[in-house]
Amino acid sequence: MTSIMDDIYDAYGTFEELELLTIAIQRWDADCLDQLPEYMKFFYKPMFDFYGELEEAMTKQGKSYHFQYAKDTFKQLSESYFVENKWYQEKYVPTMEEYMRNALVTAGYVLLTIASFIGMEDSVTPEIFKWAFSNPKIVAASSVVFRLMDDIASHKQERGHVPSAVECYMRQHGVSEEEACSELKKQVENAWKDINYEMIFSETMKVIPMPVLRRSLNLTRVIEFLYKDGDDQYTHVGKVTKDGVASLLSDPVSVSP
Repeated sequence: MTSIMDDIYDAYGTFEELELLTIAIQRWDADCLDQLPEYMKFFYKPMFDFYGELEEAMTKQGKSYHFQYAKDTFKQLSESYFVENKWYQEKYVPTMEEYMRNALVTAGYVLLTIASFIGMEDSVTPEIFKWAFSNPKIVAASSVVFRLMDDIASHKQERGHVPSAVECYMRQHGVSEEEACSELKKQVENAWKDINYEMIFSETMKVIPMPVLRRSLNLTRVIEFLYKDGDDQYTHVGKVTKDGVASLLSDPVSVSP
């Protein structure tokens, strides 16, 4: 659902259509279906039906808050996608600070983290959902790794899109593309240090169950694996090879402190 929504906002919908879709998702009302263009209905109705099934299942288990947080992160993501499209339509190049505030949401890692909690056992309490929804340090760092690695790898693609972190950094600091990419790679390194610290040394690990923290770690390692072949400097994942992808999920803490 998030991949399809990303494509609609990123490459297909007009600004006016996207405004209608954003309003419909924020209202979360089946009656909004009739106000959408025909092609968007093929996204909105399955999305609404799926989340309706999720709500019913979670309510039966006495875990309706699982659904509520999943829905709220989806709504948050659509709003941030719309902000990106608005920037593109206005030909606006945000500052790095503006860009990253929104990019930490459009990376989708808050949504993915919370979605990964939905089927977990009772150890995932309402307090843990609230913690994850607040974009804590480990989740924010995961978002930084994804957003910056994706931007470095894809910023030269020829398609309509808001400027990436590379272009934003170049414009704000008056540096070359090579210098911008070098600086952003340092920020990826620092984000990994934050993740390692949260997993090993912080107070967070004393109050948040390790299986919960591993979700953020493993989601980040997947992205690291997807992009690392394109740049030999990205080697934080440990023993990840093309024949050993399973180690991403089976050995949760092979990153160096």
